[in-house]
Amino acid sequence: MLNFRRGITALIWLTLTGLHGPALAEPTPNPKVVFVIVDGIPADVIERVATPHLDAIAKVGAYARAQMGGPVGEPGETPTVSAPGYMSLVTGTWANKHNVYENYNLSPNYDYWNIFRVAKAVSPAIKIGIFSTWTDNRTVLLGEGQPGAGDWRFDYIADGFEKDEKRFPPQPSDKHIAVIDRVVSEEAASAIVEQGPDLSWVYLQHTDDVGHEQGDGEAFDAAVVEMDANVGRIWRAVQARQATHSEDWLVIVTTDHGRDALTGRDHGGHSERERTIWIATNSQRLMPGFDALPKIVDIYPSIAMHLGITIPEQVARHLDGASFIQ
Repeated sequence: MLNFRRGITALIWLTLTGLHGPALAEPTPNPKVVFVIVDGIPADVIERVATPHLDAIAKVGAYARAQMGGPVGEPGETPTVSAPGYMSLVTGTWANKHNVYENYNLSPNYDYWNIFRVAKAVSPAIKIGIFSTWTDNRTVLLGEGQPGAGDWRFDYIADGFEKDEKRFPPQPSDKHIAVIDRVVSEEAASAIVEQGPDLSWVYLQHTDDVGHEQGDGEAFDAAVVEMDANVGRIWRAVQARQATHSEDWLVIVTTDHGRDALTGRDHGGHSERERTIWIATNSQRLMPGFDALPKIVDIYPSIAMHLGITIPEQVARHLDGASFIQ
């Protein structure tokens, strides 16, 4: 009986290994994430205007309306303003925790760790990048390099363009910001193809500038089309990278707030249109309830889930969101 078992074992081994040595398991693709915040585009606009590149991303994964602003009338109520929106995404918490209620005079509470700080703490070898129109995203909101914020640093940086008036001289209607957005998307695309950062944030601003000046209408729609072209540049870079590397890229594109229903020029309140944002992603591991109005704070734990990062318990217990990725 023992010899018979040995024979069966040998047969199985030969079957698995073949004639040329042991069978090798397929390598597990390295997880990568790039999330893009495009400023101030209501869900009804993104659903009406032609955005073929966002559509291509969502065709792989999904698109859903989402929510910004926290629970109204409760401590977590958060203004539908840009910086509070960014912080709610990158910390997975509402303003009563991250302490950002406006765009200026900022005093973030760094006790609520952002996703980049967590990534570096859990896996110091991880490579992170930021590609942004607004330098304060890195230096103030995220607190890069500040001891009180964890004293971590980005590996790839492309920002500060709004301060370079020689290269980007101010133009009427902030048209120079549109030029900067294109450069930001080009820098992000180049880094993705050539370096493949593990986790990156891309921020594109110009749509909000047009919204404030023009409100709803043709000019705003045109800015959304231009934004989609910039996102397309990033999406093509991800596809090119995946074609040449064993990598599993998660792409998430969202916005930080909607706009008022009357003119489209304002935001900050809690009308349905100001609170209703959207998420487009290529993920094929979405929870069944993804289309049931996920919140902006759900993006943080979803990124961690895709990267395989275990959020430290002292951080995780304060999160206001939950992963929409299985």
